[in-house]
Amino acid sequence: RTPEQAYKAVVSTQSTGEQVRRQAEACDRLQSFFVFHSFGGGTGSGFMSLLMDSVASEYNKKSRLACAIYPSPRIATAIVEPYNAVLLTHTSMENMDVVFLMDNEAMYRICRARLNIERPSYNNINQLIAQVASCITCSLRFSGALNVDLSEFQTNLVPFPRIHYPVSAMGPIRTPEQAYHENITCSKITEQAFSQDNLFLQCVPSRGRYMACGLLYRGDVMPSDVNTAISNIKQKRDVQFVSWCPTGFKVGINHRQPVTVPGSENAITNSSVCVLSNNTAIGEAWEVLDQKFDKLWNKRAFVHWYVNECMEEGEFSEARENLAHLEEDYHSAFQMGKDDVDDDDGASTATGFY
Repeated sequence: RTPEQAYKAVVSTQSTGEQVRRQAEACDRLQSFFVFHSFGGGTGSGFMSLLMDSVASEYNKKSRLACAIYPSPRIATAIVEPYNAVLLTHTSMENMDVVFLMDNEAMYRICRARLNIERPSYNNINQLIAQVASCITCSLRFSGALNVDLSEFQTNLVPFPRIHYPVSAMGPIRTPEQAYHENITCSKITEQAFSQDNLFLQCVPSRGRYMACGLLYRGDVMPSDVNTAISNIKQKRDVQFVSWCPTGFKVGINHRQPVTVPGSENAITNSSVCVLSNNTAIGEAWEVLDQKFDKLWNKRAFVHWYVNECMEEGEFSEARENLAHLEEDYHSAFQMGKDDVDDDDGASTATGFY
């Protein structure tokens, strides 16, 4: 890296950090930092990593959350995406508290299957992300019967410090035509949100076990309806919790009716639920990323571009090794969760009361 390039990078980081500092100082009660970025892009991975490292050191007692676009299994916007994603994951284990993973391929699938959009655009995807972000931050903006603030996500969704990558899902997601003749209930929207078709990340939750699950309800929802919905979910064979977590659900209820993004294909509804779940099946996503990384790294392809920017090859090896340990952490959590299994139906004996 030339002195000019290094100077511009430092100035850019300092300038953005100063803007963040001003916004933080203007807050009456700063609770946490909530950022949106991608794992695979240069700015979303490299610059965001540097920025959040600065935020973590300056505001180490504040929670740091993110909605992150994770590399899709079959769709990529950059050839060096595996490098960027592995390097960012390596740093996010230290400077981020909770990272909600999403990927474009899963959201394309939702747009086609649920909203009948033949050729989804980034605008359609951003509308889905906005709906999730609105649910997560709803309790900060409106009073509710059972509100959940941002710090509680870290407390209830992260069983171990390194395993802090939940996935999100929503229900209902449907067209206005479907909404016209379909009658929804709390149980129906909860069941749809636990469906793999509504998951914002390409993985199969039934292959793993849930370690923790947050249910954020909005609109015309009563606590008794939530109890019934959770009881129905616990009867499903493909929703199994680890045996070492006897309390599986964290519930939030806000009676503010959900709204849709202007121009969205998603129908207006009286109630909705956002599911934030930490499942051991997420380890499969790390395995896919590692395979892509290894194919490039074995040939040292494109590494010279990073070396020219003052990185060392040892940083790649260190990041890859750290990600391998993360895979082992998920595998260990899954194995621990299989210790206590009911012999009759194969379901975990954890009841998941909340």
